[in-house]
Amino acid sequence: MPRPQKKRRVCALPEIRGFSPEGVPARGVVEMTVDEYETIRLMDLLGRTQEDCAVQMGVARTTVQAVYGSARRKLAEVLAEGKRLEIRGGEVTLCEAAERCCGKNCRRESCERGVCRHGCRRKQA
Repeated sequence: MPRPQKKRRVCALPEIRGFSPEGVPARGVVEMTVDEYETIRLMDLLGRTQEDCAVQMGVARTTVQAVYGSARRKLAEVLAEGKRLEIRGGEVTLCEAAERCCGKNCRRESCERGVCRHGCRRKQA
């Protein structure tokens, strides 16, 4: 019997949960999980390393590597084959500090000197 999948921590649920090709009917649907979306956001948008992403999500680096690979394959399928992308599902939990986030690995303003006014710690680069 396989062990249960560990929940991955995400900063927030995506505001936009789908994309479609413009001007033509979609040729199918690709479903991306919220944790796959989060790895793309952290690594490609924010430039974080796999190790930083793993710490933020509370999983092993090898898990991030597998999730990231899956997410990139899905994005390639959407772009190359004109499919609709839907973002939903996955074993995730919202970051406990999401409402008062210091900016560690997210879009919000980054912390000064590694510690924000909320007491969150940020790994020094």
